[in-house]
Amino acid sequence: MDPLTRFLVYNKIPVSKYSMTYEAMRSEKKQQKQKGAEIDKRLLLLSPDLGRMSDERVLYARNRQPGARPAVVGGTAITEELAGELRIIAFGTASCPPRGEWIHTPLVMRPSEQPLAYGLAAQRNGTRSLLSALQAHIIKWLLFDSRPMTKDNKSAEPPESYLRPSEERQEEALWRACSEVIWRCGDGSTSQTEAKVTVALPTTTAYVQHSPQYYQDGITEMLHLFEFKSLEDLQIFIKRYLYLFQTEDGSGSLLLLYACILSRGCENVKKDLDGKLTYLVSTQVEGSLNVATLLLTGRATPYLHNGVQYVGDEDHYAMPQFGVLSRSSVGLLVWYGNEDGVTKNVTKQNPGSRLKTPALPIWVTCCSGHYGVLFNTNRELLRNYHAERRFDIHYYTCGGCHVLLNVDTRAHEDLAPLRNDDITATPLEKLIHTKWQEAKITWSGAVPFAGDSPN
Repeated sequence: MDPLTRFLVYNKIPVSKYSMTYEAMRSEKKQQKQKGAEIDKRLLLLSPDLGRMSDERVLYARNRQPGARPAVVGGTAITEELAGELRIIAFGTASCPPRGEWIHTPLVMRPSEQPLAYGLAAQRNGTRSLLSALQAHIIKWLLFDSRPMTKDNKSAEPPESYLRPSEERQEEALWRACSEVIWRCGDGSTSQTEAKVTVALPTTTAYVQHSPQYYQDGITEMLHLFEFKSLEDLQIFIKRYLYLFQTEDGSGSLLLLYACILSRGCENVKKDLDGKLTYLVSTQVEGSLNVATLLLTGRATPYLHNGVQYVGDEDHYAMPQFGVLSRSSVGLLVWYGNEDGVTKNVTKQNPGSRLKTPALPIWVTCCSGHYGVLFNTNRELLRNYHAERRFDIHYYTCGGCHVLLNVDTRAHEDLAPLRNDDITATPLEKLIHTKWQEAKITWSGAVPFAGDSPN
């Protein structure tokens, strides 16, 4: 990130080889104007009077005082056709309102500088799969992306200290995680054109009227659409309007879901589902696995295998099934359990190595329909055989459940081989065994439980 972008994003004076102060940037712009050279349009953000020097103005987020809540200005009002299409591709119908939890689930972090300050807080409902995928990216930024790199990949501060962020770092982790998943959905939409993403924010005006074909939900019909072609512009925008995602009893989860769908494209989402489902959000208690794969891979694919597989029989042509096309930075582990109703109308899919072995030791987990996040604080865990022999792993759910487990993958002669149908193993242990098959798992701290912590 160059010094000027750092100034715009972090509200701090950038430091490079020289002290790049406000006056220095202003004088630099004047010199470029006199020489007839192309002017960096981002300098227009520094002061309104700088904009008078150029006929063309670019509007980005201005630096504001803490707590300021800018109004939604600009963008394109949503059309009746797009509003109906969004509701259909997300929830299956536009003539009925979406489930209430999508309208009233914001993106809220737990109290800062506390043991679980890295975590999102939400009730158990249909947004859990989306929030768990976002939670994994928040942990990814706090533990790895924000930590200074060293030659031996070690930090002077213990990794656990990064899991107790201040309120400022919580907000930065949140808008960076949102920007990352939205950008991934747009970046993977087409290979022929440049990346483009779309974010939808609510206003106070309804552009679609109530009718037998469309039932107003108080959000979708009031959206303004904003398009971005660079990740930095998207980050600045999300940071400015982050309060709309965090408003108490607000619809932050729905806005994030809509941004991912719009960035991927409604038609592309339909193709991703491949006829297995007709809409993205399922009727399962904690949400759909397709929502998680959309945020993790940029594609709402129901297939979790590596690459493309051609499936057919003697009576039908072999048809391609597009799975995970590249190694994911955040992984996915799934254990369906023994209940047939868990995956009703959906073929059981087991994750391939691109999801089981991600670039970083973070996994979104789906354990008998319960969503959570498994993570380890060692960046080199999956790259070092010795580190993977014995290690601690954290399990967290947005409902507030947190447990610490010790995984020992070394051979134990005194232990009988573990079986998938072992009735003494908890569901979470069985899920971990899908990645480390014969590992010995030791619990420490809270009671082993795959869902929220029992009250």
